[in-house]
Amino acid sequence: MVNSNCCCLSNMDFPIIFLHLVVGIITIIIVRVIYIIYRRSKLLYTRSTKPLSTLIVLGSGGHTAEMLNLLAVLQKERFKPRYYVAAATDNMSLQKARVLEDSLVDKAGIDLVGTAHFMQIYRSREVGQSYITSIGTTLIAIAHALWLMVKMRPQVILCNGPGTCIPLCAIAFLLKVFGIRWSSIFYVESIARVRRLSLSGFLLYKLHMADQLFVQWPQLKMKYPRANYVGRLM
Repeated sequence: MVNSNCCCLSNMDFPIIFLHLVVGIITIIIVRVIYIIYRRSKLLYTRSTKPLSTLIVLGSGGHTAEMLNLLAVLQKERFKPRYYVAAATDNMSLQKARVLEDSLVDKAGIDLVGTAHFMQIYRSREVGQSYITSIGTTLIAIAHALWLMVKMRPQVILCNGPGTCIPLCAIAFLLKVFGIRWSSIFYVESIARVRRLSLSGFLLYKLHMADQLFVQWPQLKMKYPRANYVGRLM
């Protein structure tokens, strides 16, 4: 009779214990996210003299042109090795990045500018693709982004708007949450965005995934107060 009561109590207690466990895990994750949001800007300024592995996300059209202009003033010896990532269908952007890196090596040598790697990532959705079929391609893109992030292990991520940056930044943020890897995300909004952020910038801003988000127009700073207004960079 005693054993029967114990079994009944155990069966009744299991859902409660499970619920407490789930609530505890969710609470820990929420506290961790709040901690990351609070500490992220404080961890950007490091006195370490070691080079920082850097992921640079390229996009078709003007995104790559603007990013290459930003890289022109980047301290190459400070941010290396550099990993360039573009969509699988965007060969032109990686070609331009190779030209830039080759010119740097010709001027200063590989020891000073560091090594460069060029990679492609699957797109979540192609132009004109149906939303139903995009579910499968999105899952593939996320899995591929995770594999790339584990392979590269970047300390710094630079991006300026292409949709391919979202899965990479989301995974980088999750790796922070679980204490696996800390990657500082710097997002520079395109100069073409005068009144509102692009979808990529909006998501990174609202979800607090970007460590620093820069805008080039004062109107955007007024609308998104957590952004950093830096004036025109081009």
